[in-house]
Amino acid sequence: MKILLKGGRIVDPSQGLDQAADLLLEDGKVVALAPDLAVEDARVLPCEGLIVCPGLIDLHVHFREPGEEWKETIATGSLAAVAGGFTAVACMPNTRPPNDNAEVTRYILKKAQEAGLCRVWPVACITKGQKGEQLTEFGELKEAGAVAVSDDGRPVPEAAVMRLALEYAKNFDLPVISHAEELSLSRGGHVNEGLASARLGLRGIPAQGEAIAIFREVMLAELTGSPVHIAHVSTRSGVEIIRRAKEAGLSVTAETAPHYFSLTEEATFGYHTNAKVNPPLRSEEDRRAIEEALRDGTIDAIATDHAPHSPLEKFCEFERAAFGLIGLETALPLALHLVERGIISLPRLVELLSCAPARILKLPGGSLREGSPADVTVFDPEARWVVTEEELHSKSKNSPFLGWEMRGRAVYTIVGGRVVFSRRELLS
Repeated sequence: MKILLKGGRIVDPSQGLDQAADLLLEDGKVVALAPDLAVEDARVLPCEGLIVCPGLIDLHVHFREPGEEWKETIATGSLAAVAGGFTAVACMPNTRPPNDNAEVTRYILKKAQEAGLCRVWPVACITKGQKGEQLTEFGELKEAGAVAVSDDGRPVPEAAVMRLALEYAKNFDLPVISHAEELSLSRGGHVNEGLASARLGLRGIPAQGEAIAIFREVMLAELTGSPVHIAHVSTRSGVEIIRRAKEAGLSVTAETAPHYFSLTEEATFGYHTNAKVNPPLRSEEDRRAIEEALRDGTIDAIATDHAPHSPLEKFCEFERAAFGLIGLETALPLALHLVERGIISLPRLVELLSCAPARILKLPGGSLREGSPADVTVFDPEARWVVTEEELHSKSKNSPFLGWEMRGRAVYTIVGGRVVFSRRELLS
């Protein structure tokens, strides 16, 4: 089937493009990009006033299946993803059982195929059972379909084990994603150590715990000559370490999440459990440092760390509440707010949400070059909407942005040349 996206503003940093043009998709591929294309027998999608870009890729989500389907399933998570404009997501391995063997990896891919919405790329465990002791079989996991390894949800406590993981992963060309947290400093904490811990009377999680763990990973990357990717960076000190590592020529990449540049620890005041995340929301100084790191390239990508939880796990005492928030449907407008405020440009936004994630995880996509997969996101940067539980497609509703007015929303999400979500037609 042919699809002609007509009259949109094409933004594709992989080709240095930012221009008005038409885009033709056929047989799951990009086949032409030029002004005023005339094509017979094509389904025409009017895109005047809209942004057309390579499909958004979220390199950090938690879909909870297998094992915790009451929070989210691969099907409901995929629907939330395409509603948010994401054509592909990378699922973290802290399911029940964890994705530490080929059988679980294949199960995730099977359920994603059945859902038939976005591409779902499994990230497998670094260590068996996420216990931080024995490495998983990286080769078998990659053969089964894993695109990276991580113990996300937990750090790898022993530096020697992480060193082996980096060396072993290099043999299989598997990216390693680090959950950078020094447990001896963070264990038992609930909020940022500082204003939040003092005001709420709760044990805090110091920023230095993240920085120490990031420094260890940077040193191990230097020692092994292997690349490492740092997940959910939240602190000024962590940013500074990554910046210096890059200046030294080390193979280090990093991501942050929208809540770290949109909120501060003040969102937890009043014991608001939807704002309880790990790493915790930090200070205004940290938030500004994250913005600057997005602007200057120190942070390579924006990922949601979409972490659904049921009401029972959030509507309780703060100390007992689970860490995490949902973010697939609010990531794009929150990132667009950075553009609106002049922090980053629109092409930089597309780089952070599409091109860089594809490059970091070595995934197809992230480009509209001829012959590339026909994964395309079309969004209206001016669309205004209010975040409500009814508007959200995720099974869980644990968002700190409920009630916020957002600006910017996906209109069409196209995966493999197929329109899997159309806000104009409300396909689901």
